[in-house]
Amino acid sequence: MEINHQIQNWFERSKPLIAVVSLQCGYAIMDVLSKAAMNKGMSNYVFVVYRHAVAFFVIAPFALFFDKKVRPKMTLSIFMKILALSLLEPVIDQNLYFLGMKYTTATFAVAMTNILPAITFILACIIGLEKIKIKSIRSQAKVVGTAATVSGAMIMTLVKGPVLFGSHKANGQSQSHNGTNSQHTIIGSVIITIGCFSWACFVILQAITLRTYPAALSLSAWICLLGAIEGAAVALVMERENLSVWSIKWDMGLICAVYTGIVCSGLGYYLQGVVMKTRGPVFVTAFNPLCMVIVAIMGYFVLAEEVFLGRLIGAVVICLGLYIVVWGKSKDYSPPNPTIQGPISPAKQIVDEGNAEKEHCTHEVITVSNFGSGITTRDEQV
Repeated sequence: MEINHQIQNWFERSKPLIAVVSLQCGYAIMDVLSKAAMNKGMSNYVFVVYRHAVAFFVIAPFALFFDKKVRPKMTLSIFMKILALSLLEPVIDQNLYFLGMKYTTATFAVAMTNILPAITFILACIIGLEKIKIKSIRSQAKVVGTAATVSGAMIMTLVKGPVLFGSHKANGQSQSHNGTNSQHTIIGSVIITIGCFSWACFVILQAITLRTYPAALSLSAWICLLGAIEGAAVALVMERENLSVWSIKWDMGLICAVYTGIVCSGLGYYLQGVVMKTRGPVFVTAFNPLCMVIVAIMGYFVLAEEVFLGRLIGAVVICLGLYIVVWGKSKDYSPPNPTIQGPISPAKQIVDEGNAEKEHCTHEVITVSNFGSGITTRDEQV
């Protein structure tokens, strides 16, 4: 029995870790697919619309069925929060992220998003979701790790260095890009940073919204629906002179829209919300470096992207900083032990009832005393 309990306890503790690792694997495949689709001319604005439309039609039936008992009544306050959520990540962040990716590479774009945990951590401290104790070594680790993350992102942006890995298939084409590469890198990094700030606000607001609207599937469906509508308005304005971008064929664009809609938007928002209920928003965003590693490997082998020394050094600094933050947060969200909570609640209720009636019957006081001694024995056994 004790071994089974330990296995069950380990599995419960591992669920959030498995969820966020799976999310990063899904995001890594998304980055490579979306970069390939946009290289073939797909509009990032139209891509965002199709992605969330697919996500809504896939996740809505599950939300209607599984959230029947937990879905609260929609209020104006909740709807305004959902409206803001659908604007922050599906529209602002994703459009800026894919636009920044056009200026740079898939590897560089996902590496820049590693500043997301730092931004999320700072915002969480400001609004009180994270607490800092200056004399605590774990709090100090959070601050040092956050500073290291930002420093690593600056190194990746400003320091290029020699090429470590990569193919030189067309020397003339490579030389033609060298003159504008630095300018494009700076523009792309600024755009992605603004997107990361919007993404961090989305994560914080999602954690707050789930307190009053705990139906995670329904919340994801609402975000995808409103995100598709708002994204369509943005796309119509940005692509008003080129309506042909709305046509989609049986090619990489369709594959990318379907995959990212199901995995990264529909399922991604849901898993992210479930994990945040127990571990908080900073834990969810702290695993971005894993996505960077996967994208770097896939970008090198699939997209033939070059790997520069400066960006590799910056990526290492970012990874070290982020995992210092994770270590500092490791004791912040400890799941409750069911063996302690289980037997106490009914006994405590009996004690309260006995205290209310002890002046009427001495025998009941003795009975309550026996329950009290039972509580002590159980606590000692635990």
